[in-house]
Amino acid sequence: MFKGQTILFPSHPVITSSAAVVGPVEGKGPLAEDFDKIYDDLLLHQDSWEKAERKLMLEAAKIAIKKSGMKSEDIQFYIGGDLMDQIVSSSFSARQLGIPFLGVFGACSTAMESLALAAMMVDSSKATAVLAGTCSHNASAEKQFRYPTEYGSQKPPSAQYTVTGAGASIVQAKGRGPLITSATIGKVIDLGVKDPFQMGAAMAPSAVDTIEAHCRDLNIAPGEYDLIVTGDLAKIGHSLALDLFAEKNFPIDQTTYKDCGLMIYDIEKQEVQSGGSGCGCSASVTYGHILKQLQAGEYEKILVVATGSLLSPLTYQQGESIPCVAHAVALQRGRK
Repeated sequence: MFKGQTILFPSHPVITSSAAVVGPVEGKGPLAEDFDKIYDDLLLHQDSWEKAERKLMLEAAKIAIKKSGMKSEDIQFYIGGDLMDQIVSSSFSARQLGIPFLGVFGACSTAMESLALAAMMVDSSKATAVLAGTCSHNASAEKQFRYPTEYGSQKPPSAQYTVTGAGASIVQAKGRGPLITSATIGKVIDLGVKDPFQMGAAMAPSAVDTIEAHCRDLNIAPGEYDLIVTGDLAKIGHSLALDLFAEKNFPIDQTTYKDCGLMIYDIEKQEVQSGGSGCGCSASVTYGHILKQLQAGEYEKILVVATGSLLSPLTYQQGESIPCVAHAVALQRGRK
């Protein structure tokens, strides 16, 4: 059932388990106790950054499956993607999981894109159990999109620190856990930002547009939710989003509004520029921290809005501006 850009899930698919696996910097942040596994080595005992990223995704998927009480063969589909060329972190993980794979790309919005698609499959009775997940790695992202870390280039304060982490969830038709009630599919928004060190500024308009669309489609106010959290706008993007809400007279102050890029690190004490970014940012925070708070009764209803900048090294080199998208998934507390 559609209302504008928003899909309603009458059957309320359930997130029966989730897992988050992170690297050493994330393990020293304020959410450390909510992650399932923390590696103290950025290479994860692999011989390349890219292999380390795949290991993050594979670990998160395996932990989520184990926590669900199922085996890989009990899951009909795996929906995932990442930032690496041709989403190899996810597809190479899929070859080891042995689960039918649907690869998606929404940059850092992939966390909620994959969850929304999983919910659609379950709600439409096309599947009874679907794995959704995504990942990122600081060093592999720097190598592909900017300069390899070994280069030692300085970054401006507006830059963001790509999260080394992965998050995965199991979505089922029935069970105990948070309920997925709706999802809003975002439009691609491009206001002409070209600077790859201004990701938050580039993505903020798409986040605001999707949140507005969600509330408009469902004829609700933001106060319907105890928490609205964006994916990885970080300090500058979060501040800009607040300015845009004010400009549009959108009453975001009715709810608690946070950003995963500000939650995963202590930006005053850790050297992470303006905060976190990357596919693993919203995935790790949502599947490792937020769902635990939801099920503990800290919140009853939340809206997770994963944001993504759809640039590539090629488009940047050709002088293109940065198109962005944000996808929102509404969750509510379910049975423990």
